[in-house]
Amino acid sequence: MMGVFIPWLFVGIPFVGALVCLARWADHYRVKMVVIICSVINLAAIAGVANWIPSSSDGLLPLYLLPLATLVSTLGQPIHENHRSSWVMTLVFLGLGMGVLTAGNPFGLLCLISLMLTIMFLLYRHHTTLWPISWWGIGSFAVGVVGAGLSLAAGPPISAVASLATYAVLLPLMPFHDGYLTALTRLPGSLPPFMVLLLPVLGLHGLATVMPMMPNEFVAVISLLALASSLYGAIKALAQSRVRLLVGYGSVSFFSILWWFVAEAHTATARATVLAGAVGLATGGLLVAWQVIRTRYGDDVDPQSVSGLAAAMPKYAVLLSLLGLAAMGIPPFGVFAGFMGLLLTTPPSSTIGLFIALTAWLAASWYIMQMVQQLLFGARRQDLRYADLRHPEFTSLLIVVLALLALGLAPTSLFAPSQPPDKAVAMERSLTWNR
Repeated sequence: MMGVFIPWLFVGIPFVGALVCLARWADHYRVKMVVIICSVINLAAIAGVANWIPSSSDGLLPLYLLPLATLVSTLGQPIHENHRSSWVMTLVFLGLGMGVLTAGNPFGLLCLISLMLTIMFLLYRHHTTLWPISWWGIGSFAVGVVGAGLSLAAGPPISAVASLATYAVLLPLMPFHDGYLTALTRLPGSLPPFMVLLLPVLGLHGLATVMPMMPNEFVAVISLLALASSLYGAIKALAQSRVRLLVGYGSVSFFSILWWFVAEAHTATARATVLAGAVGLATGGLLVAWQVIRTRYGDDVDPQSVSGLAAAMPKYAVLLSLLGLAAMGIPPFGVFAGFMGLLLTTPPSSTIGLFIALTAWLAASWYIMQMVQQLLFGARRQDLRYADLRHPEFTSLLIVVLALLALGLAPTSLFAPSQPPDKAVAMERSLTWNR
């Protein structure tokens, strides 16, 4: 009985909050506070019913990460009427994401299809001269919708391959990564810092079910594609001048390394979720930190024109430095812990593959060091108005840093499922979905 009630609870809280936001639409401050309160309530609800949540191979960590990302992305945005719609949509996406993680199928897949269709609509609606409409990004999500629909309607092996295409869109893997990058660069307000965690977490959750059923030959192809994608993302990141694209391609490289580990292990474990969550949180934190600069100097500010923030904005400098170290995979943060945990528990079958993954990791980390150095150091310009972090911005970035520390220092068993999932039951469920 409790298992049936839990998905409706987790989905209902954000949707009720969205309705309250619409009722308080004229008051910008109250709309933002409703989103924050709903995020906290969702976190408390997850902690309260954790013992009754059905276990999966990726553990309970994804359930905690989504409300946390909602809280962080909303806190980091200034109070303005233009941000109200993005706050409400963040709650809507939180509800759909919780449905994907807890409801099972077919309702879970219907939530996933609704989520991707909504993103496609928003991508079509929100574009500027600086960020023109991307049909490749919209087309990537269309591939994801078709894959999810086929996995719901068809039988194996078509359903498994179709599901894999959907999860390659969500957990970005070349050549399906354009949807992720487009969501990161075109969506307004609080949505990009939330999407960089939501989409990969949902993709990895799906891989936990699909990957064990994949034949070895198919997994070998995925492994090679993941290595190529990791190098591609790292090289593209080094060539970018826009911060959101630079951060986006770097995260694609890290997520591609995660794909390689999942293919090597033939499954997605709680350690893989730690890496996915840490990369998503770190990327979201960097986007929130960049939003601080955009709030001060305009949306189209050139990052090369901003420097010398370390002396004038000390709180911002400290938190951005910590975020940069975490995103680069420096201990004791979660990215390093997730990477080393997978490396030690999943010995790679190919030394060349490990060398390529490490090379991509180092190359993708270089852009973060360069970006942080450019913003914090260098000449202090007299024509710039320097204003340190406001309380909501400081709280948002501090939560990200503390969460990344927790992911790096806490034992992985804390995030693992209470009991190992039955592979036979998982196989039976996957067949039942597609009848």
